[in-house]
Formats: sequence, structure tokens, C-alpha cells
Amino acid sequence: MAFIQYLVFDGMNLPLPDSYEVELEDVEADSGGETEAGTIQRDVVRMGVVTIQVSFSVSAKWLQLLSQFKNQAQIAVKYFDTNSLELKETLMYIQGFKSKLEKDTSYKGLWTVSFTLKEF
Repeated sequence: MAFIQYLVFDGMNLPLPDSYEVELEDVEADSGGETEAGTIQRDVVRMGVVTIQVSFSVSAKWLQLLSQFKNQAQIAVKYFDTNSLELKETLMYIQGFKSKLEKDTSYKGLWTVSFTLKEF
């Protein structure tokens, strides 16, 4: 059985994530809000901005690779879109990078890495 490829960073296939959550948000202008009549007016500047929360259980080698991606200003990301069930490509950056040692091994440990990807 083949697994779905959920994330590709700059052409590099990432391992199968432990968790993968896609959120689509609309960006609204400051001119929107509630009118004097009490109705809501939305001035949407951009629809469907992607935010992905993901976590992995990885080796020290993958921890080092993911840490290098964290330091990049932008990453060309192919992500599994939950609406179309296909890979889509966009530019993103990493925010909230966390790494946690789960188990010490002779191969420098088993690590849990989690972060949020945000679309430009």
C-alpha cells in the first residue's frame, strides 16, 4: 500500500507526518466590519490563504534537515490539498518550530518535530 505524499520542500519529499491539519483563511481589509445598520460587511482582499500545522517523528538526520528549512526565508512547498485531494504548490515559511526528544537511541535519538507552515 502506497502512502500519500503530504509535503515536498524544495523538491525533497518529507517523511509521513504524525499529524497534518490544513486551514484556509480569508484576508479581510480594515474597511470591513459592522455597519451602522448592524449588518456585517466583508471586504475580502484574498481568499483561501493556506496554513498547515504538521508534526513528525524523525531521526536526528531529519531533525537537522527540517531545522535548515526553518532558517530559510521562503520554501517552495507542494502540499496535499484537502479540497482537491491533489498536491498544490505555493511559497511558504515556517513558524513556531518545536523539537522534542522522545527517546535517546544510539543514533542520536528519536525526535518529535512540529511547526506551522504559512503561505505568503
